[in-house]
Amino acid sequence: MTAVEPEAVACLSLDDVASIQRRSVAILSSGQVLGSLAVAGSVAAGALIAAGVSGSEGAAGLAQTFGVLGAAIMALPLARLALTRGRRASLATGYGVGALGCLVVISGALWWSLPLVYLGCLLVGVASAAGYQARYAATDLAPENARGRSLSIVVWAGTVGAVLGPNLLEVSGRLGMALGLPQLAGPYLVGGLALAGAAAVLLFFLRPDPYVLARARAAQASAIAAAEVARPRLRDGIAHLRTSRSALLGMTTIAIGHVAMVSVMVMTPIHMAHVDVTLQLIGLIISVHVAGMYALSPVVGWAVDRFGRIPVIYTGVVILLASCAFAGVAAGDDIVTLGIGLFLLGLGWSCTLIAGSTLLVDGIAPQERPSVQGLSDLVMNVAGAVGGAAAGLIVWLSSYSVLCIAAAIPVIGLAIFTTACRPRSNKRSV
Repeated sequence: MTAVEPEAVACLSLDDVASIQRRSVAILSSGQVLGSLAVAGSVAAGALIAAGVSGSEGAAGLAQTFGVLGAAIMALPLARLALTRGRRASLATGYGVGALGCLVVISGALWWSLPLVYLGCLLVGVASAAGYQARYAATDLAPENARGRSLSIVVWAGTVGAVLGPNLLEVSGRLGMALGLPQLAGPYLVGGLALAGAAAVLLFFLRPDPYVLARARAAQASAIAAAEVARPRLRDGIAHLRTSRSALLGMTTIAIGHVAMVSVMVMTPIHMAHVDVTLQLIGLIISVHVAGMYALSPVVGWAVDRFGRIPVIYTGVVILLASCAFAGVAAGDDIVTLGIGLFLLGLGWSCTLIAGSTLLVDGIAPQERPSVQGLSDLVMNVAGAVGGAAAGLIVWLSSYSVLCIAAAIPVIGLAIFTTACRPRSNKRSV
């Protein structure tokens, strides 16, 4: 693990730490732009490649499923790497594995191999896991009253890639064909270059490592034995979750907000397609949804720091319930009502993600944070995968309106759980 000399830590003033924090957030945001561009730009292409290679629409859906599995499977290993080697090694590794995955998908497209395509999608999903953990890295050196804003800036940086990536499909496809590749391999070529760039930016410029420095400062302040700091154990952080109400509430908030968002969002295009709405209008609704997820995240982060974590969680609950109501009563061709519902769905997700993530950080000691954060991301991705699968089953058996009602049930449960578990000892939490 990269060492931080005690003498160097002792010489750092608060201004020095603030300067390092600002630089770290800027570097993390740069990596997030490149990473989100690659992931968002390749999702649609992966589904189309899988469908073309297999000749089955069912195979297309599995491409995204393997991406989610990749993010879930690698959440804890990347957390372990952060514990032992720091954020720089962990995030660069995640993006690097994602870049390798792009090459594997291109190989699968060239050789018409569906297993290779799925394997590549699984590896590209690891880049998503790195992107999720980058938001936590932004809080390592942030003071308690600025954690929400720091985290939200990195979340907001994903807006650029999330919006730009899908719109580069045609350009990247032409680039792929110019190089003798299948058209749909082009987005993965661009994505691989972007992920390699993200890995390089973090590996070379995220110095000093914010987590390593934060843990060294915490050790110095609390006189933790050097051996204990140098040998962090993943199970220690997971065990700590059972003793921290705020961390448990933060993880629950993230998971429930994610499952509600994914379950409604994933079936909205199907709901619209049933009444022959054009692909352009479906794309518009999804763009409005993405805007709700990311565009206002700095405002949400400011509110988390200004008014507290718990009030923003309650706000997210109200917004998510309103989104389920708007979407649930909208016909498939009611673009205005659906647009309002999907925008609110993204905004409610943003509130639960940022407030929940900040609350999770508040409840964990610096040396234990990566392990619990990795577990939280694992739970979030598994919840999203289950929510997406359940959503398809509900719509198949009943209707989109019933799905929106079903999505509201865990959100109501979150409100009850928040009231029961809200921390009382942390003023910023309440």
